[in-house]
Amino acid sequence: MKSDIRVCSAWRNRHDRPVYTLGSTCPDCGEPAENSAPAPFDPDDRYGEYRRALKRRNR
Repeated sequence: MKSDIRVCSAWRNRHDRPVYTLGSTCPDCGEPAENSAPAPFDPDDRYGEYRRALKRRNR
């Protein structure tokens, strides 16, 4: 599921807390906004192969 909520890409430097928006730019400073959702998985997951095998086995 893709999130429509975005956060200012420069909030750590320009704001005292995250500024969330639905637009493509920050309403306070005009910097570009980026997706606020974390990545769905880690490509460097060392145990991902085992976790997926266990999930397949338990079906």
